[in-house]
Amino acid sequence: MSLALERGLALLEQLCGQPEGMPLTVLADALDIPRSACHRLLVELQRSGYVRQVQEQGNYLLTSKLASLGLNFLSSYGIVDIAEPLLDRLARESGELVRLAIVDDDRLTWVAKAQGTRAGLRYDPDMGMDARLSCTASGHAWLFTLSDERVLELVSKQGFGSQKDYGPKAPTTVKALLGFLHAARVRGYALIDEVFAPGMTAMAAPVMRGNQAIGVISIAGPRQRLTVDRLQAMAPTLLAATAELGPISRASTLFGRPPLGKA
Repeated sequence: MSLALERGLALLEQLCGQPEGMPLTVLADALDIPRSACHRLLVELQRSGYVRQVQEQGNYLLTSKLASLGLNFLSSYGIVDIAEPLLDRLARESGELVRLAIVDDDRLTWVAKAQGTRAGLRYDPDMGMDARLSCTASGHAWLFTLSDERVLELVSKQGFGSQKDYGPKAPTTVKALLGFLHAARVRGYALIDEVFAPGMTAMAAPVMRGNQAIGVISIAGPRQRLTVDRLQAMAPTLLAATAELGPISRASTLFGRPPLGKA
């Protein structure tokens, strides 16, 4: 990858988490890019319609063009149309946040959500962001379908992140993570309590195509309301939803992958 392309992509990724934008100097320093080079890249991105400047000498921020490309990509594979009724129904039954993530090579990416009793599937504000595999229910649900060797490879590549950014029970070693995954394999679904964030619980189950996980559905909420007992009671409903989505995916181009044997 050329240096200019690598830096341009880094700029886009940095701005993704900054809805108010960032000034040139802060962007350049955060990414360790010379300010003159950073300015040239921002000008090119602005010319292409991916970035705009709030005012002269003001912050740079993303336009909707990048989001539109992502939405068009997802729409072209029918992900929303196929998953919407399932996620919406699961959200109504649970009264909590329901997310869909898809497996993309060595990444697990959130693409959509439905919230509680509010009708209709809505894209998640974090759509397109990768799940932290070591401390999210979604990450655990994917990882427990893999061999321990593959788990080690994926988590070593992504890292555990900073413990201060996650819950007090987040695993910080491979041994601790494998303990979570062993329990999830026995249950058939992942369950976390104050692992991803303080005061939050979640559960997730993989969407399988044959013996391969192609996606994950999760339910998450505050532990005051979404207790571990309540999560366990909802497990059959979650597992039924993933079991229903799996056969649909095999008969379609869901997740951008052809049915097995049709590649």
